[in-house]
Amino acid sequence: MPEVPGLDVMALTAWLATTHPELAPAQLTTGDGLRAEVIAGGRSNLTYAIDGATIPLILRRPPLGHVLSSAHDMGREHRVISALASTPIPVPVAVDLVDDTGGAITGSPFFLMARAPGRVLASLTQNADYSPNGLHALSLELVRHLADLHAVDPAEVGLGDFGRPDGYLARQLTTWRRQLDASRSRATPDLDRLQEALAGGVPETARTGIVHGDYRLDNALVDGPREHPHISAILDWEMATLGDPLVDLGIFALYWDIADLPGGAGAVPSAVDPSAGYPGFDELADAYAAHAGITLPNLNWYRAFAAYKLAVILEGIHYRFRAGDTVGEGFERMGGLVEPLARKGLQVH
Repeated sequence: MPEVPGLDVMALTAWLATTHPELAPAQLTTGDGLRAEVIAGGRSNLTYAIDGATIPLILRRPPLGHVLSSAHDMGREHRVISALASTPIPVPVAVDLVDDTGGAITGSPFFLMARAPGRVLASLTQNADYSPNGLHALSLELVRHLADLHAVDPAEVGLGDFGRPDGYLARQLTTWRRQLDASRSRATPDLDRLQEALAGGVPETARTGIVHGDYRLDNALVDGPREHPHISAILDWEMATLGDPLVDLGIFALYWDIADLPGGAGAVPSAVDPSAGYPGFDELADAYAAHAGITLPNLNWYRAFAAYKLAVILEGIHYRFRAGDTVGEGFERMGGLVEPLARKGLQVH
């Protein structure tokens, strides 16, 4: 059995046969174990596709090595996915949450979920499989799901204590400042300037709700035919909390236009291409407002904060890359995007 970084597949096989026998086919007890591979789609928590059980599975665990204190909480992902199962938001089916800290499977907390059908759209070449009208409709569906998420009453789905909405934006700045300080290995003057600019003009929060925290096209699974693709699941809920929903629109806008950032297309893959049928972000913002029944305020602070947040995340990845604690390809380019992102944030602030 090939070695998989961060996961002992034989130990997982034994655990599944004992703990979830309904998912363990007969061959698991006759020497043919599970098969696992690291898959793309996340640059923080590690995601593995697991085959050989009665259904395809996904396992998520924190990154190897240097881990920031609150950025890779398996319990948060598992809890929010379980809670949203009763809502119109498409999420994977949660199977189990395990604290394997010091154990044999991952040596860390991990959670297991059913693998939803479809694929992540993360490259321009994938657009050829869909019609322009299909991609346009898919984009509008994606932003409507975001509006639906923000309309969910947290208390009604058991998430009333999932976060502290009061003072959320100020606490976010404090949290990400702390994350940046924990990952410092070089000077980042533009990022420091953006940090101070954001702190000097925090907007008043008009409404609160469940915030995904990293909402973008390649955190969704796309299924269906060429003319009518649809979203089968929204992924990567590790930063979900209760707070100002406009933070999600800010990060959505940043990723939607990431290819316009110098070096962005190479470091952060994106399938978004207006010539393929994707609408501009302004159209998506209008669709969100119409679906939510609200008038959107100026989003400049939120878009600048999104640039800051992503820059801090990438600085953390750069830190782990230099320490040899990343798994996968492309991490060597992440550090080069930090200061351009900061300059983008200063531009839109």
